[in-house]
Amino acid sequence: MKVHVGAGATDEEAEAIAAALAEHLAVEIEVHVGDEQEPTATATPPETEYPLEDDLGPTEREAALREEIEDIFEGGPEKYRDRLPEQGKLFVRDRLELWFGEEDGPVVTEADNGGDGEAPTGLRFEDGKFAHFDAWHPNSPEVEEHDEGNRLPADGLITGAATFEERDLHFMANDFTVKAGSMAAHGVEKFLRMQQRALKTGKPVLYLMDSSGGRIDQQTGFFANREGIGKYYYNHSMLSGRVPQICVLYGPCIAGAAYTPVFADFTIMVEGMSAMAIASPRMVKMVTGEEIDLEELGGPAVHARHSGSADLVARDEAHARELVANLISYLPDKAGEKPPRSEPTPPRYSPDGIDELVPAEPNRPYDVHDLIERIVDAESVLELRPDYGSEIVTALARIDGRPVGVVANQPTERSGAIFPDSASKAAEFIWTCDAYEIPLLYLCDTPGFMAGSQVEKDGILEEGKKFIYATAAASVPQQTVIVRKAYGAGIYAMGGPAYDPESVIGLPSGEIAIMGPEAAINAVYARKLDEIDDPEERERRERELREEYRRDIDVHRMASEVVIDEIVPPSALRDELVARFDFYADIEKDVPDKKHGTIL
Repeated sequence: MKVHVGAGATDEEAEAIAAALAEHLAVEIEVHVGDEQEPTATATPPETEYPLEDDLGPTEREAALREEIEDIFEGGPEKYRDRLPEQGKLFVRDRLELWFGEEDGPVVTEADNGGDGEAPTGLRFEDGKFAHFDAWHPNSPEVEEHDEGNRLPADGLITGAATFEERDLHFMANDFTVKAGSMAAHGVEKFLRMQQRALKTGKPVLYLMDSSGGRIDQQTGFFANREGIGKYYYNHSMLSGRVPQICVLYGPCIAGAAYTPVFADFTIMVEGMSAMAIASPRMVKMVTGEEIDLEELGGPAVHARHSGSADLVARDEAHARELVANLISYLPDKAGEKPPRSEPTPPRYSPDGIDELVPAEPNRPYDVHDLIERIVDAESVLELRPDYGSEIVTALARIDGRPVGVVANQPTERSGAIFPDSASKAAEFIWTCDAYEIPLLYLCDTPGFMAGSQVEKDGILEEGKKFIYATAAASVPQQTVIVRKAYGAGIYAMGGPAYDPESVIGLPSGEIAIMGPEAAINAVYARKLDEIDDPEERERRERELREEYRRDIDVHRMASEVVIDEIVPPSALRDELVARFDFYADIEKDVPDKKHGTIL
């Protein structure tokens, strides 16, 4: 650096100025006196010799901060932490260690309930751990007298970012030791910030829910506000289809808290501890007079079998993590990205057995799981909602390492007829797969939509409409296999030729018709058959008509008339699907220029 000083400066003064500036600024200095071109004095920064061991270190101020953080990590009042093992639960900080600790490290199986002040290695950072600090901590100038019963560490909610199964994601986790995981103003603020940041980052969101709902005695300031608890569900709606949202339920989620699980793309409940309901048993009794416990009102069995709100049920906390680790392996980080592929593996069972597995008789049952296991990669099937609408199987799987969504009729369950529950399940599954670029495989073997007064009351037309709409609106690659019977509007919902799948291929056992042979003969020939008095003659004539009808609807006729694209040998079905999914991986499907449809 060149520095010019007045012409009257002496050489000694120039040297003093150069030395002082070089030391102060830590750069080389040239001092020019007056208009002199050559420097009168120069100086270089002095060499600084640092000690081998830095004698500077954390002060008492930092030590106090670390003590405060350790105290926050202890969670709520000790008496509530002590109850967690009886409830089969982990303390929330130990739960985060289970989820985000070292993959090769020890697995937490019981609540330590102590909190060690150390963050799990996979936890990238935490936001807002000092939330509500001034309301409870003895170091806060706001707290005149410390009350252990009023502990509110992190305001009962932990939010942040973590690495899970080598994937970055946002997370939230309720601390049940702080007022039963209930939500108040600061916790709500943290929750909303986490969601809004996920919208910007395009990374998945994991909700580890264990909340009794909003704190009724503190509802002012967070319930009805523009940025209050109601904004959760607005943000859920904005995130829907943008990034995967996965919720694990660890306790009773009542009222407003119960909406997060149902807004999530995937919900996992844990046996013996999870429940969700629009109102508590006490409130139900007050409103309706019904006496019921929480398990019967909204436990895992209710939501896995009857409401369909639970996609999976875990045995315990470790199993819940395992399920989510499997689930997320099929999903991209955000919309518009392809799902991650894995190394291909052969099917669990040989495709050579497909032809023998599928009976020639259209009404004879077989388990479609056995068919799926002869098509997809071994150990790759993750069935969702297996106990709800079981006439249709919805599962994530892989074919040659590529994630696919399988929609398959189940002949062992009411002949594979489509009921309102199974139609609703299939529609939502298709819609979710389409949102996250997961190709679809339809395995069609159904007599169609169920008829009768009860299913009409249950909304078969409404739910069937949604099923057909989801299939029509999906823009991911779709492959349809006519396994056996494809009757009535069932073929429409199951990706039939009119629904623009990339391929419709048939097995030699396939049939496509308005209705099955027995129903068709009864509808068309009932009067003529009734005129035949001889029982043997009537039976012979019925048999002839059935055979004639089946020839007319046989898959060979459909291929001959180019209704379907191809008939493939059953043993070659997997190879055929591998080739077709690979070829059509990057298709572009045009959709009409509109805001959105009105069906879902």
